Amino acid sequence: MKSYRFTVNIILFLSLFFATQNAVGQLGFCNGNSGDIIFSETFGTGIGQSALPAGTTTYTYANGSEPEDGFYTVSNTSNFFDWFIIQDHTLDDVNGKMLVINSDFTTGEFYRTIINGLCVDTSYEFSSWLVNLTPSTGFCGSGAIPINVSFEIWDSSDTNLLASGSTGNLGSLPSPEWLQYGLVFQTLPGQTSVILKMKNNGVGGCGNDLAIDDIVFKSCGDNISIADASASNMISLCSSQTPFSTFLTVTPDNSVFSTHFYQWEESLDGTTWTDIIGETTQNITINGITDTRYYRSKVAESVANLNNNLCNVVSEVFQVDVTPLPPAPTLACWETATINNTTCSWDVVGAQPIQPIVACWETAIFNTTTCAWEVSGTQPLQPSGLECWETTIFNTTTCVWDIIGDQPFNEETEFVNFCQNETITLQAITDIISPTYIWDTGQTTSFLEVDASGIYIVEVTDGCLTTIITFIVAQLETPLLNSITSNGNDIVVNTSNTGDFEYSIDGVNYQNSNVFFNIEGGLYTIYIKANGCDDVVTTSFLHFYIPQFFTPNNDTNNDTFDLKGIQYFQSSEVYIYDRFGKLLKSSKNKSFSWDGTFNGSPMPTSDYWYVIIIDGQRRVGHFTLKR
Repeated sequence: MKSYRFTVNIILFLSLFFATQNAVGQLGFCNGNSGDIIFSETFGTGIGQSALPAGTTTYTYANGSEPEDGFYTVSNTSNFFDWFIIQDHTLDDVNGKMLVINSDFTTGEFYRTIINGLCVDTSYEFSSWLVNLTPSTGFCGSGAIPINVSFEIWDSSDTNLLASGSTGNLGSLPSPEWLQYGLVFQTLPGQTSVILKMKNNGVGGCGNDLAIDDIVFKSCGDNISIADASASNMISLCSSQTPFSTFLTVTPDNSVFSTHFYQWEESLDGTTWTDIIGETTQNITINGITDTRYYRSKVAESVANLNNNLCNVVSEVFQVDVTPLPPAPTLACWETATINNTTCSWDVVGAQPIQPIVACWETAIFNTTTCAWEVSGTQPLQPSGLECWETTIFNTTTCVWDIIGDQPFNEETEFVNFCQNETITLQAITDIISPTYIWDTGQTTSFLEVDASGIYIVEVTDGCLTTIITFIVAQLETPLLNSITSNGNDIVVNTSNTGDFEYSIDGVNYQNSNVFFNIEGGLYTIYIKANGCDDVVTTSFLHFYIPQFFTPNNDTNNDTFDLKGIQYFQSSEVYIYDRFGKLLKSSKNKSFSWDGTFNGSPMPTSDYWYVIIIDGQRRVGHFTLKR
């Protein structure tokens, strides 16, 4: 199966607000402004499987094997059992890993981690991505056990459950979908760490298989807008309009914070920010701006958190964009220039007098004294003493007289092929009226009969016009058979020489390609001949191949697993097994066909194994039954 990276079609949210130890779950992520990430678990990168740190899980590490019920692995692939084969969720990961879980038969915890470095009295957003790995079209079918995961956040002593939420039952789908879940909470005074737990609420068996990736904790605060008196968050000016002053206000939406403390910042590039000393209110007046500046305000629920970027949020950015006015342009005598404050440029008006249309031998020079165009120049003289077939035309592009006309002469080359033991007639055909013919063999007729490869030249002329025709004659080679092979269900014919050959497997229908595609197994006669010739090379060939799959769905197309042509070998044995080594069908020294059943019951979609012994040569492999 191919690997895919899936975007989210459905985003389900769980959020919790810590008011007391028994918090109430509500739907929705952080409704305001998510701050910096303080914790992120992407499970790393690399090829193959790896284990979680000690104490992170109660499940058993698969350690290179397929994770059975109650087992886990950290892997860059989910290529186990008949699960979806997917990549991890982390954007732009190369061989990114994820936590792969095959849930235990009993419910309970399968993952925990401690989150440190939290700020007190601060709202946070936890989120994680999950995907159900069991396809509804797979072995378990649409009745597969759904995944059902609980998220719990405990205090650092692991004695008080602070909040929890559940995904509910997430059933199997035809294709995998990464889904994001989250909790929003507020830390209490003195609280700087929590324990995140994940629990399985379902049961083991056929289904309840999942992958987890990108566990993230972020700060959460209000959305904070910024504007001047015109309700805009950007001013564009020309330097000719400076110095500039304005009055700014930041407005939180109160979606998260209950109290607000402010610190205004200024930046010259929109990246590096500096606190403006003393500006700690909701408003600010900025004066005397002469170049581009950026302004914003940090906002926190407490003064203690105001200067900690893990605990605060920032407003939108207000930009004062000042474009420098370029130096005044150098003007022609007919031009004037004015400042355009809208485009911050000089508007130049005025047009030079229109240049006159001149002949190619003429030159126009603008006289800045008289403010007029002066035209000078003389046409070149027409040439004389031409040959009788020549004429002259004045070329206005190169401004010279072009002499045209060529002494009549023409050369032609013709390529002619003919078969072995044939004679071919070369015919000299031209547009010359009343011609004479002179062949390099001495003949003077319009045609020449030849029976050998070579180069034959004839001159055709009427005394004025002359055409030289060169005939390159090649005798076609008879094909020499080198080998015939079976490439899957194709037959490939190879010759030891090259040429314009035709190929057939019935002696009637010929093709230019030496490959016969999608041919049933059997005994065939192979025909080869040069294109257009009658001599044919023939040989017998036994074409035998083993199909890679069949589809016993009664649509009359590929309904049976056939080994066509096996009956032509001196001895043959065929044995078909399922993936557990059970013999399903066998045959000896006769034609073989299997309809995908065992004891009258249809076998499921899967890979099946064969052992085929032909003339003492043993072949082992597998093929796929698809329904």
